[in-house]
Amino acid sequence: MNKAVAIKDLGLKDYKETWDYQESIFREVVNIKINNRKTETFLETPNHFLFVEHPHVYTLGKSGKMDHLLVNEAQLAAKGAKFYKTNRGGDITYHGPGQIVGYPILDLDNFFTDIHKYLRLLEEMVILTLADYGLKGQRSKGETGVWLDVGTPFARKICAMGVRASRWVTMHGFALNVNVDLGYFDMMIPCGIKDKAVTSLNLELGKKEVPMAEVKASLLKHFAQLFDADVHTDEIQP
Repeated sequence: MNKAVAIKDLGLKDYKETWDYQESIFREVVNIKINNRKTETFLETPNHFLFVEHPHVYTLGKSGKMDHLLVNEAQLAAKGAKFYKTNRGGDITYHGPGQIVGYPILDLDNFFTDIHKYLRLLEEMVILTLADYGLKGQRSKGETGVWLDVGTPFARKICAMGVRASRWVTMHGFALNVNVDLGYFDMMIPCGIKDKAVTSLNLELGKKEVPMAEVKASLLKHFAQLFDADVHTDEIQP
């Protein structure tokens, strides 16, 4: 069981280019597993964790509804945004500058074979990171992701999640709002959930900007603990 996880920060990168890059890594890991089964060999499968920021983009999951995007193609173009249908779970979400997007591409055979547990641990990673900043992140029953003030009229989402898995290999992941222009969320029904607000870390802390590298280091620290993974937070490779 290989618990080493290669960390790579892609910086600001187009969504489709990143999706294609994810797919190439994903296929590589799956192909190793298929070949191991066919040939009865036992080559280790690698694990990856990609950080990225995307230019303005809206993505729709397999269970999403098109009418949850509230603007047309011309309005998207006017806002400098793109739109893609994806093969992840979940509904519609937004990615943009100031948001930390994380794509763990893990062979869960190296950790545990339980997708429900995987999602809950990703949520816990974010909850613990928010706690580092004095915020109480929470789960909302039946709604994947991380929220604040659940069960009150002020409930607001700070982190969205949507994943895909095949042969216990994961891709896609989470999007944590850190220094995001929240106005872009007005162009959709976030995650298909009406009448609930979204928020960002800098807004909750009353700061103009929260250092992204600091938040990434916190996320990786908690990821390593929760997954018992071999991760070096000081070795993020661009």
